[in-house]
Amino acid sequence: MKMKKILNICLAAAVVCAAEGVSARTVSLSAPAEAPQPAAREAAAPMPADNTRMAKPGKKTKAQTPAAYAATNRPAEAERLFRSEAVEQEIARIKGVLTNAKLAWMFENCFPNTLDTTVRARKDANGKDDTIVYTGDIHAMWLRDSGAQVWPYLQLANKDEHLRSMLAGVIRRQFKCIELDPYANAFLDPYDPNPDHQWMSDQTEMRPELHERKWEIDSLCYPLRLAYQYWLTTGDASVFDEHWMAAIKNILKTFREQQRKEGLGPYTFMRVTDRQLDTVCNAGKGNPVNPVGLIASVFRPSDDATTFLFLVPSNFFAVTSLRKAAEILTKVNDEPALAAECTALAAEVETALKKYATYNHPEFGTIYAFEVDGFGNRFLMDDANVPSLLAMPYLGDMDVNDPIYQNTRRFVWSEANPYFFRGTAGEGIGGPHIGYDMAWPMSIMMKAFTSQDDAEIKRCVEMLMTTDAGTGFMHESFNVNDPADFTRSWFAWQNTLFGELILKLVNEGKTDLLNSIEVK
Repeated sequence: MKMKKILNICLAAAVVCAAEGVSARTVSLSAPAEAPQPAAREAAAPMPADNTRMAKPGKKTKAQTPAAYAATNRPAEAERLFRSEAVEQEIARIKGVLTNAKLAWMFENCFPNTLDTTVRARKDANGKDDTIVYTGDIHAMWLRDSGAQVWPYLQLANKDEHLRSMLAGVIRRQFKCIELDPYANAFLDPYDPNPDHQWMSDQTEMRPELHERKWEIDSLCYPLRLAYQYWLTTGDASVFDEHWMAAIKNILKTFREQQRKEGLGPYTFMRVTDRQLDTVCNAGKGNPVNPVGLIASVFRPSDDATTFLFLVPSNFFAVTSLRKAAEILTKVNDEPALAAECTALAAEVETALKKYATYNHPEFGTIYAFEVDGFGNRFLMDDANVPSLLAMPYLGDMDVNDPIYQNTRRFVWSEANPYFFRGTAGEGIGGPHIGYDMAWPMSIMMKAFTSQDDAEIKRCVEMLMTTDAGTGFMHESFNVNDPADFTRSWFAWQNTLFGELILKLVNEGKTDLLNSIEVK
């Protein structure tokens, strides 16, 4: 049944049934590949001297004994790229209240992983902070990943000036990236003497500063989320300089272009590839949309091409991000006209979401679709990558008690979601990026972040602990029947996200819940 279900939504030139009373699903015009292709990010070689203790995919690792948990799996201190005294103190504090040895060990390994292995904090030619954050096993900076990777450290910024400066550098670098090309999702390190130009042959407006140029709405939202929270936390408005002004103008321009009210816009993307979702149909423009006010996203947060370009969770993310930008423009920059543009666009997208993004499901009631096209067609699924339908309250895009969200949450964590997988070792949401039976720990974390049920939260944490393949780290995905079969041994976002979850639970007074876990 699972094979049949995924076959029915295999992304090709899609025909979707939108007749009244019929659940709209994509019908494939070609069978899926016999096995999922390896994720593009897995191919990159690890950076020298980083994460030498991390297990490789498929390596059968033995479960650690409690005594072994005394030794961290972090890189040696001399090999760590960035040290924050506030982060080290927080690690010691959390370890001091956790009685489960494995959980404490995993927290110590995971929470600082972004700092230990991916952060390059520097000064630019003008002496301003300029920080590059690699995604892990690829020597490039994704706007999405970098914004998410350093997010959990914001709460400690006022305790550590060195950390605050590094965070300011991430924000400044992100603004410069958006100023350079708002359609790009990943950028190269300008200080790298041997940059990886793997995708320079892509049929899009590539330039030497880019690693990849996949248009994803969330690439422009994560920097706004990070900058806004940094400002609220530290009170430092110095990051909102001329690069910020250029970036927000580019964001508005790009969002307007991708509403596609006045044509298809300037962006196209095609790639010579054997991965179906690494290229875009209709000469790189994507499937048609009805210009109803939503913003088209040619790719998903997974870096896979969308079927219907109005990606619902990313449009919700755009609404909240634009409103945060409007507040900054009003209170910091005294730019009421530009702020009004942000507010008006947010309202327009929100209105369109209310009209076009929902579906009356025969089992779950009114839910949010994953993708729509404005013509009445919709894609009913969820993907593990954030923004996702499941993660909307985590990002602040949705009240967790919203009844449509709660219906959607039940839908995405069920067999009705084609990319929900359950096996003997665990369960979770995956996606076509990796394929069958490969759940992403990120989805389990998002279930915990959005849960109001202590028993459910406990089950999520237990599952994360039992599917690490004995490594003490999170992975991109794991086989729900065999956690030793995993992808990406070095994925800093998921590691730091796990640390963020445990830190949140402790800070919310759920230490007893964590200490009741009996996983060894």
